[in-house]
Formats: sequence, structure tokens, C-alpha cells
Amino acid sequence: MKYKVIFFKLFIHLAALLPLVNAYYLALTDQLGADPVESIIHFTGIGAFNLLLLGLAITPVSKRFKLSMLLKVRRLVGLYSFTYALCHLLNFLVFEIQFDWSLFFNEIIDRPYITVGMVGMLTLLALAITSIPSLKKRMGKSWQKLHNWVYLAVLLVGIHFYWSVKSEIIEPSIYLFITFMLLALRFKKFKKKIKKD
Repeated sequence: MKYKVIFFKLFIHLAALLPLVNAYYLALTDQLGADPVESIIHFTGIGAFNLLLLGLAITPVSKRFKLSMLLKVRRLVGLYSFTYALCHLLNFLVFEIQFDWSLFFNEIIDRPYITVGMVGMLTLLALAITSIPSLKKRMGKSWQKLHNWVYLAVLLVGIHFYWSVKSEIIEPSIYLFITFMLLALRFKKFKKKIKKD
């Protein structure tokens, strides 16, 4: 079992890192089409969303098919989701607005999809930082309460994606549908929490 988890984690590392490295290589060698900046921003953004959804799917899939091993890699998938999201933000800062901080903050205020995206990003940042084992141990029960905010994060990311698209809404609509389906699987958990509170 131990070796299976190690190999599975190795697979996740390769599956997450190699496409990211390849995307930046293609961008630097001008092989990402007519608008490489838009391409790399979209790639890292959609990669973050895919990994976030994958992380949320792990628990119901592991319960349904009795694959407890999947739970041991959930944290790793979540951290790679944050990594892609961070690259997405950095791409926007470096390539799109070229570190114009006044423009950056104005964009956050003036563009709702960026506002929502930044709230989602800050939520993922909090979850990533508190994924450190020592911090998790120190936080105790409050750790789980904080990490339930991942449900808000995925919803915000879905809205960010949907609002950011100007014309073609089929793809973001599909992502939103998947998001709502994964959240619906946790309806019983939400209901119990509301009753408890």
C-alpha cells in the first residue's frame, strides 16, 4: 500500500508539472499561437480549475469505490491547484499588466470577474498555507472549518471563469455544471452542519 501511494504521488507530480513546464517552454519559444499571453493565462487558469475539481471529486469517488488510497493524495492535488492558480495570477501580473500595481488594483475593483477571482485566489492561499502538517496540528478542529472554504473557492473560480468569457460560454457552463454536481454530492454534509449550528 505504501509503495502504491508513493508511485501514485509520483504520477501526480509528473502529470501536473510536465504540462506546466511544457506550456512555458512553448510560450518562451513563441509556439503558443498568435496570442501567447492569453494562451498561457488560460492554460494555467483552467489547469487550476481542473485540479480543484479533481481534488473535490476524490472524496466521493474514494467512498463510492472504496479507494482509500486516493485520500492520501488529496492534499497534493490541492497544492498543485494552488500552484497553477498562482501561476495564473503571476502571468496576469507579469505579461498582461507588466507589474503596474495601480492598474492591477483598479482592475480588481472595476472588473467583477477579477474581484471574484482574487477572493478565490486568497481563499486557496489560506488553504495552501494551512496544509502544512505542523500548522494543521496546531489549528486542531478549526483546521477543518477553514478547509471547508474550499467549497466557496471552487464556486468563485467557476463564476470567475464564466464571467471572464466574452462570447463562448459553452465551456464555462460545463465547468459550472460539474462544480454544482460536486457541491450537490456534499448536500448532506451541509445540511448536517446547518442543523448542528
